[in-house]
Amino acid sequence: MSFDRSIKIAPSILSADFANFGKEIQAIEAQGCDWVHVDVMDGHFVPNLTFGPPAVKAFRPHVKTVMDVHLMISPVDQYIDAYADAGADILTAHLEAGPHIHRTLQAIRAAGMKAGLALNPGTPASAAAELMDSVDLICVMTVNPGFGGQKFIDMTAKVRQLREMIGDRPVHIEIDGGVDPTTAPLVAAAGADVLVAGSAVFRGGSVDKPEVYGDNIRAIRDAANAALG
Repeated sequence: MSFDRSIKIAPSILSADFANFGKEIQAIEAQGCDWVHVDVMDGHFVPNLTFGPPAVKAFRPHVKTVMDVHLMISPVDQYIDAYADAGADILTAHLEAGPHIHRTLQAIRAAGMKAGLALNPGTPASAAAELMDSVDLICVMTVNPGFGGQKFIDMTAKVRQLREMIGDRPVHIEIDGGVDPTTAPLVAAAGADVLVAGSAVFRGGSVDKPEVYGDNIRAIRDAANAALG
């Protein structure tokens, strides 16, 4: 994974057809997505249950780009090796998920993955100040985590703050929640480079109509790039 700040679209397969994950992943990649975003929820840290390590391992052979695994679970540490074995390229843990986030990020890197740090809408950018050299990605939640299809919460001021704090470090800023062609330019202009989109990518398409995914991905990317001039 070489680092660059170009706009990357990471469809969340939480919005895909659950009976057809392999073909859905192949379809979004063929239609131009950059990363594949996998939302792991435990029904405890967030009010929903999704995928465990066996499901992520089953997705892995279909993902040819980057498998970006977002853990909305607590505790995290005892599951790190399982998601490494399942093939995650990036593993993101929430700052709010436990008292020892620095140790968690170290353990993720030690397991051979890129380390992501997620911040809920109520968590300020300043909470990440001491972690800048321990992360490869900061995920700014623009909805309260737990469900797809929620309304975007404007976190552009937080994104700008984080971008300033990152400086020239090779750290991505990812946006997760309510991303579409209307909201993508706001966060791109503020400094985000990875845009997670679920319903905005999968809406209207299917593995039999994958060109709709392509149209949706291009619409988000074009809107974000337009904001960059």
